[in-house]
Amino acid sequence: MKLAFTREEETFRDEVRNFLEENLSADLRAYARRMTSVYSSKEIALEWQRILVKQGWAAPSWPAEYGGTSWSVAKRYIFDVEMARAGAPGLSPMGIGMCGPALIGHGSKAQKDHYLHRILSAEDYWCQGYSEPHAGSDLAALTMSAVDDGDAYVCNGSKIWTTHAHEANMMFCLVRTDSSGKLQQGITFILIDMTSPGVRVDRILMLSGEHIQNAVFFTNVRVPKANVIGKVNEGWTVAKYLLEFERGGSSYGPRLLARLRSLRQTAAEEGLLDAGFARKLSQAEAEAQTLEAAELQMMSELAGGGTPGLKASMMKIRGTELSQHLTELALELAGAYAAPFQPHHTSPGGPVPGYEGLNTPLVGPESAVTVGAKYLNDRAGSIYAGSNEIQRGILSKGQLGL
Repeated sequence: MKLAFTREEETFRDEVRNFLEENLSADLRAYARRMTSVYSSKEIALEWQRILVKQGWAAPSWPAEYGGTSWSVAKRYIFDVEMARAGAPGLSPMGIGMCGPALIGHGSKAQKDHYLHRILSAEDYWCQGYSEPHAGSDLAALTMSAVDDGDAYVCNGSKIWTTHAHEANMMFCLVRTDSSGKLQQGITFILIDMTSPGVRVDRILMLSGEHIQNAVFFTNVRVPKANVIGKVNEGWTVAKYLLEFERGGSSYGPRLLARLRSLRQTAAEEGLLDAGFARKLSQAEAEAQTLEAAELQMMSELAGGGTPGLKASMMKIRGTELSQHLTELALELAGAYAAPFQPHHTSPGGPVPGYEGLNTPLVGPESAVTVGAKYLNDRAGSIYAGSNEIQRGILSKGQLGL
């Protein structure tokens, strides 16, 4: 396939490049190079989000009436590529990438009017309340209860692996409102104020030494019924819709290819680009380009009013596993410099007590990334948003009829 852009699209590419040159500061670029997680810190994510909101580019996938861009597929692709090439940090996906689409697809007018602009303005910073200690990939097994009590639901239970719950003021959450039917029935999608009485957040320290995830406990937390998205007991429909965007709503290809270019440059500069390592990089590049082509096809379908559907599972599998493979190549390149027992003290999750002053020595342009910590963090990629084994089951059932 030969991809050619129109003169208008090439002009748009120049506009994006000029914008990034003028607005993406050296500090933001340096932070993005140091990231070991897929999540930027709250401070960095919101700093960059405010810049994009001012330009009107923070939510490319949203309809223009809600603050989106109404870009063509080609412009969406150009934007993703230029963001990756420039080394821009990612925005927190919980609000713009997940809760926003769920509200647009299933929320009432009042809910859209209230929450969507607050997501863009960062008045609300979101976390996701899905997994529980005994309900992860088998999400329908969740038991956190919500009992009808007048104009509110009283919620009791817990959620785990909750990214940025220690920084979020809002959570979109799945709760059990009825236990009499099948597991997928009786689940309700609800929005919870994290400052409500009865909410407790306990940090989970990751193997890399970073604090990004948490366990959250709810004890008699009252949540207004007006916070229910969609219909009571039909939250599974909203959850599946949202998960399509979580799994396949972002582009893996451009960032994977940018990382490959950086690895190749580092290997060349360090005199380590021998034939064997070059072959491994080229094979990974071919796979990333194939994924990118599939993402372009999916973006075209989204532009026509569709949803990621089953393709979301395919993108999630290939994107996360290719990302893990790149961390393995980075480990091979860095060698002993990637010692995983030396976590970086300036992690996206913030300084971690007991780890101050510990820095892993690194190599080349990729040196701003703590290679060992990135490798450890990326092991979660094939688990979060539904494990890749579950995604393969979805594809075998939905696509192959097995």
